[in-house]
Amino acid sequence: MTRSEKLYKQAQEILPGGVSRNTVLRDPNPPYADFGEGCKLTDIEGVTRLDFSNNMASLLHGHACPTIVQAVTEQLQKGSAFTMATEVEVRYADFLIQRNPSFDKIRFVNSGTEAVMGALKASRAFTGKPKIAKVEGAYHGQYDYAEVSQIPCPNTWGNIDQPNSIPVAHGTPKSVLDDVIILPFNDINRALAILNKNTDSLSCVLLDLMPHRVGLRPAEPSFVEAIREWTEKNGVLLVLDEVITFRTQVGGLQQQYNITPDLTAMGKAIGGGFPVGAIAGRKEVMDVMNPLAEKVLFPHSGTFSANPITMTAGLTSMKLFDAKAVERLNALALRAVHGIEEAIAETGAKACVTGAGSMFRIHMKEQSPKNFREAYLTPEEGAKLKILLDHLYDEGFLMINTCSAALSTPMTESDIDELVSAVKSGFAHL
Repeated sequence: MTRSEKLYKQAQEILPGGVSRNTVLRDPNPPYADFGEGCKLTDIEGVTRLDFSNNMASLLHGHACPTIVQAVTEQLQKGSAFTMATEVEVRYADFLIQRNPSFDKIRFVNSGTEAVMGALKASRAFTGKPKIAKVEGAYHGQYDYAEVSQIPCPNTWGNIDQPNSIPVAHGTPKSVLDDVIILPFNDINRALAILNKNTDSLSCVLLDLMPHRVGLRPAEPSFVEAIREWTEKNGVLLVLDEVITFRTQVGGLQQQYNITPDLTAMGKAIGGGFPVGAIAGRKEVMDVMNPLAEKVLFPHSGTFSANPITMTAGLTSMKLFDAKAVERLNALALRAVHGIEEAIAETGAKACVTGAGSMFRIHMKEQSPKNFREAYLTPEEGAKLKILLDHLYDEGFLMINTCSAALSTPMTESDIDELVSAVKSGFAHL
């Protein structure tokens, strides 16, 4: 029995399913990390793989980035958390605000889930209205309202003209489902028709500009601009979820669109490898959290929010991730996409690749999906995807479990070419 098998056997006795997050599961047992260095990750069995997962897109500079390690070590020797504000919180807030003109003020929290939750609560507090609208299939964390219709299926999702609000967790209150309006992605006419039926009760539209589970395809500019125009006209806020996509440009994926959101939720990459979240946006909306206001509309706090370890790691990491670094990493991703497209053409595989910035996703479909229903895996597609993922894993590549990749700055052209070669042999194997 391997060390991993022994660990997993013990873990199953004390952790539900043997894990604390489902994304690390593999058959017959999850691999257990020993150490990471740069873009490589070595497990406790001594096997080293190129890491294209980067802890679900949260590691911009791979593992154990020396500059981040040094900065965090220095801060750790001073203390990890205080019931006091810290200077680095102010410096990091100012730094992020300088990266995006839509950020007037910012508040730090501890995860992307918490950032989305705070943004939705701030929207309700500002507008005084209860409902939110979100895209079908989009993942926004584990907040009851944000997770509605995260995993609908053909038997439950209903008519495309009026998608059902489907719970994720058993026992979700009906009142939650009633307060979440579901929109089809990249479908202007249907989305606006649904929004028009709920104008008086909507506080915000929650939108990920490139939702991972919807297909990791950037939203069509006309769709985004139509949603923004509708929200402005009807006194509804636009909340962008850039927890994953903030890594795509210096100021987030929103820089590619001709819009200014009211609020933006961030997480993952802005933490420099540590748990993080942030809510940023225009002053009037952010000030619902102002504890010095005459009437505080949204009291907000958190024990580990803006802790100096995360702030130090995040600021150090994002300083390294300047415009030049963003451009280089995005170019590597484009090299991968073009290489995979060539592999598809040469092997005749029924596949396509989507993405933007430093992320991409391989689909076992001939056409790039425009929405969740098109991205939904048939049993045959799911089986093929598992074969491809297992092939890549055996060849020494760790991918996100949807066969998606998030690049890190230590990666080189040769790393990209090795992945493309493995993908090509995987297509041939299929």
